[in-house]
Amino acid sequence: MSSEPEFATIAGAAREALVRAHDTEKIMSTTKSFTLVMAQLNFVVGATEDNTTLLLDSARKAIEDFDARIVVFPELTLTSYPPEDLLLRPSLARRMDEAMVRILAAKLPATLVFGYPETHEGNLYNSLAVVDQGKLIANYRKQCLPNYQVFDERRYFKAGNQPCIAEVNGLRLGFTICEDLWDEGPTSQLACESLDLLVNINASPFHRGKAMERRRLLARRAGAIGAPITYVNLVGGQDELVFDGGSLVVDSGGAALVQAPQFEAGLFPVVFEQSSSGRYEPASGLLAPDLDDLAQVYKALTTGVRDYVLKNGFKGVILGLSGGIDSALTLAIAVDALGSDAVNAVMMPFEYTSQLSRDAAAQQAAALGVAYQSISIKPIYEQFVLALAAEFEGMEDDVTEQNLQARCRGVLLMAISNKKGYLVLTTGNKSEIAVGYSTLYGDMAGGFDVLKDVSKTLVYALSRYRNARKDTENCVQLEVIPQAVIDRPPSAELAPGQVDQDNLPPYDVLDRILELYIEEDASATAIITEGFDEQVVRRVLRLVDLNEYKRRQSPTGVRLTRRGFGRDRRYPITNAWPIGD
Repeated sequence: MSSEPEFATIAGAAREALVRAHDTEKIMSTTKSFTLVMAQLNFVVGATEDNTTLLLDSARKAIEDFDARIVVFPELTLTSYPPEDLLLRPSLARRMDEAMVRILAAKLPATLVFGYPETHEGNLYNSLAVVDQGKLIANYRKQCLPNYQVFDERRYFKAGNQPCIAEVNGLRLGFTICEDLWDEGPTSQLACESLDLLVNINASPFHRGKAMERRRLLARRAGAIGAPITYVNLVGGQDELVFDGGSLVVDSGGAALVQAPQFEAGLFPVVFEQSSSGRYEPASGLLAPDLDDLAQVYKALTTGVRDYVLKNGFKGVILGLSGGIDSALTLAIAVDALGSDAVNAVMMPFEYTSQLSRDAAAQQAAALGVAYQSISIKPIYEQFVLALAAEFEGMEDDVTEQNLQARCRGVLLMAISNKKGYLVLTTGNKSEIAVGYSTLYGDMAGGFDVLKDVSKTLVYALSRYRNARKDTENCVQLEVIPQAVIDRPPSAELAPGQVDQDNLPPYDVLDRILELYIEEDASATAIITEGFDEQVVRRVLRLVDLNEYKRRQSPTGVRLTRRGFGRDRRYPITNAWPIGD
């Protein structure tokens, strides 16, 4: 019986026996150089068959185009990351065995390194497989399981406790998975092993500043083990997470010699050459330029929107274009992510909507070439008021009537979404969402909030950044975001003469307080000592705490910071924690 059908039923000890039985006579003799290809690819969570096909097709292309001897894929390649409770499905082990059968049966003339969830003796491991010319020659189980911020790996996986070293083509390779590199333990196990190369596979999500953190980390670890490191990362959007790629190779001294572009899927070859000392070092190759902060953020947003829409099978997107800066930036991002043909914008004016707003919305829609229409909410609003007249009799107008305007707009957008199969993009920014400056079932009604982790001050910075790009990228001849929208005081236009600063502190003040409280977990006392007015701080923090119930019902959106409103921050809705320390 051939080894391929047998693999569908082997597990644990039998699988390990297969590793030990690898035919070492087929290992090729050491050459003066070899090519490793970093397969920085966009896999889809749960699509195990398609992911396996992508792995095999990419490996074949790497072999054909680059004469690859080693092809390295990201963490949990076969399920993609994070699979969450899909890991609890009873068919998981069978699906992984079926995928392994296909990979082994292909007998590709190269060494494939990829991640997968491994079931063994009733335990689940986040594992790495090394397949050489159709044989499984090594298997490594992730030792450090992150359980902070967006990570929840201890819910699913058991930690491994052994290092992994494999002889490949006469080379001595060590292997780790993502978090193993951030902890000193797994690399210290390899420090005295005279490695030719450490291979680290990753599903490391983006946040601002992450790329530089990784580079500094790799430099330290390479120095500690005295060997080059190949770091291969996932790319693409998965719900609120965006994986930015940025795969790279550092030499044994920690210098980055090859770096793949951020936010771009592809196969990136690295040539390793043998020096006079007999050690292998990466030769200088593609070193993608470092993107500045705003460029990284903008690419993260477009990547997140594109993959959420396409992976979930929507025909396109629709959003309310109010003439304000938040919806203007959201529209620009949507068009850059999906193309103008897939984007629809609706202006929904009321008697408080200024002519500036109407003109700006029409101007931007025309400049970007999106489908656009204007639907007045006045007759709808009036019918709601008429229906509620008996309930509201004798009561003064208040925020209820303002929220009713927002809810009229939400109903219209959701109806168009249902009828045409478009995803509704909401346009609330992090500053507004933090303090509850939004309306449930109104402007919060939708499927994806592009700016959910974008502060108001960052909204302005991104808008200026996008406008500055327009000429070099030949997107449009007019301003992408009308300058009048950037210059005007922000307003929800739900009441005569209303501006945001009527109810909120200036955004530069508000955003810094929110950053300290939400992203740095600073107390009210600590924030006040930074020079902020005590009354303002306590009011802002109270608003944040009171509006947890709204955020729990808000759409998901792209995570950009270390602490977004989503998997990162899990505060109880009902709580009596006093503001202060």
